[in-house]
Amino acid sequence: MSDRALCVVRAGALTTVQDRGRPGHAHLGVPRSGALDPPAAALVNRLVGNAPDAAVLETTLNGCALRPRCDVAVAVGGAPCRVRVDGRPVAWGAAVRVPAGAVLDVGQALSGVRGYVAVAGGIAVEPVLGSRSTDLLSGLGPDPLTDGTVLPLGQDLAPHTRVDVAPQPAPPAELVLRVTLGPRDDWFTADAVRAFTSRTFRVSSASNRIGLRTEGPALERALSGELASEGMVLGAVQVPPAGRPVVFLADHPTTGGYPVIGVVRATDLPAAAQAPPGTPVRFVAVRRR
Repeated sequence: MSDRALCVVRAGALTTVQDRGRPGHAHLGVPRSGALDPPAAALVNRLVGNAPDAAVLETTLNGCALRPRCDVAVAVGGAPCRVRVDGRPVAWGAAVRVPAGAVLDVGQALSGVRGYVAVAGGIAVEPVLGSRSTDLLSGLGPDPLTDGTVLPLGQDLAPHTRVDVAPQPAPPAELVLRVTLGPRDDWFTADAVRAFTSRTFRVSSASNRIGLRTEGPALERALSGELASEGMVLGAVQVPPAGRPVVFLADHPTTGGYPVIGVVRATDLPAAAQAPPGTPVRFVAVRRR
């Protein structure tokens, strides 16, 4: 194997390879997938001179540790954390040089949930349907990282961005999601629709890359029948029988049979990727654009 590779020393709770995803395959039952916080992934790519669609690593809560086989430029962003190279503190949110054989340790998230690690040249695993993303729902793409995994790297062709630190938004203390009501809001009582857009929910610990689950008031249905399975989109807010809304994220199913009370604007979803369990959630109704 080429020396342009990373060895995984510590995989962490859930670390996956992600890029911009594989849109356009919903008719085949294939989710979009891709980084849950696209702006954070794009920023770390920019810091090391990668193209915006280069594959990065997405970590969850407790980071990961990596040993490159060659000298590499690396940038860590997304959820703030401590970053060390062979035990020595280095900058978070900036490009740093990691010598061959040194251990890059991406620490536990100090706030937020998901960190992003870009390496100059990108993670060069084999693409599937045009993307290198791990899709936890369909199983497409590379498996989540395990200790000992070896990841090939692409060629480092561009200089990294020379900045001391790149500004990044802080993880939300309160998650405010703008939502367009429908297409199935008429399946709920008027009181339930008012509760959905006026009451406060909280992020559930059962949330994952498929959906952000909430805890809070149960939304009562006006109709008790069953829907035929219909297409689902990114940001759809589906309400299962228990009545607690679920916001569909990157690995969401492409069809579903529970009513969708509204759809969250895509620009609000990166913040949802960084909201830890217990974060207050408010849905704010907006008009269709």
